[in-house]
Amino acid sequence: MRQLPPLNALHTFEVVARHMSFQRAAEELDVTPTAVSHQIKVLEDHLGLLLFRRRPRPLALTDAGQRLYPSVHEGLDAIAETIARLKPVPDSTELTVSVTTVFAAKWLVPRLSEFQRSHPDIDLRLQTSNDAVDLRSQTIDLAIRYGKGNYPGLTVRKLMSDVFTPVCSPHLLNNQHPLREPRDLIYHSLLHFEWIHFGMEAPSWKNWFALAGVNAVEPSRGLKFDEETLAIQAAIAGQGVALCSSIHVADDVALGFLVKPFEVMLQGFQYSAVYLEHQHKERLILKFITWLTEMASNEGEKSNQMTEAIK
Repeated sequence: MRQLPPLNALHTFEVVARHMSFQRAAEELDVTPTAVSHQIKVLEDHLGLLLFRRRPRPLALTDAGQRLYPSVHEGLDAIAETIARLKPVPDSTELTVSVTTVFAAKWLVPRLSEFQRSHPDIDLRLQTSNDAVDLRSQTIDLAIRYGKGNYPGLTVRKLMSDVFTPVCSPHLLNNQHPLREPRDLIYHSLLHFEWIHFGMEAPSWKNWFALAGVNAVEPSRGLKFDEETLAIQAAIAGQGVALCSSIHVADDVALGFLVKPFEVMLQGFQYSAVYLEHQHKERLILKFITWLTEMASNEGEKSNQMTEAIK
């Protein structure tokens, strides 16, 4: 049979030893300093040992107190963690999703009304980031990532692949230097955006011109932006021709704001939904992924046709 002192006295000892102050311990425990002193005396009487040197100040642990504190501290932490895991988790309705800025602006947000209509029970919260957030250390439930689809330690659901194609305002098709074939780009400004990741593998005008068999155009000239969204807006405004993801320009092409003057297309990467397994919001996560997959399948036929064009 275990010979344990009163647990309230052990708890009080741990708090006093952690703060090295009777006053601060009383504030944490929401009792008076006299009550704290009483519990410490109960524990010391039970052990027959002094645990604190009270004079001269500051307060200090005795040798016995120093030996006891780590065990009590670790033991109470273990009990608290176990109880926290045993408690039923409240049925949260909020789902926090991390997504790249351009995908949020040009594809996801315009379609969210469909999700809200079909899932009014879920409160969606979007956080935009062009970096891969750490799902283990941040309060993110689900991330939509762009890349090769290899994310160790995470559950991965592929959503869609894309291709990169030149796009421009319809007005550029019939201006002073109409766009009839790829080499006509020599008369037009090229619009670029910065790739933070992927390096030489990133779709670029240089790679597109090589695929199109054009060497008369300097691929690095033109306007440069730090976001694909800005390059798309510049193309809509007639400021040049941008090489963009077919996913990101799909709506603008459908609405007639942009056109695709050429059929030459570069293979891009893929969007994937990733999350940690065995978490309490998995029900919400799976609902959102199911919806994303359905919406992505609506774009699938068009994307597949584009992909076939480059094979």
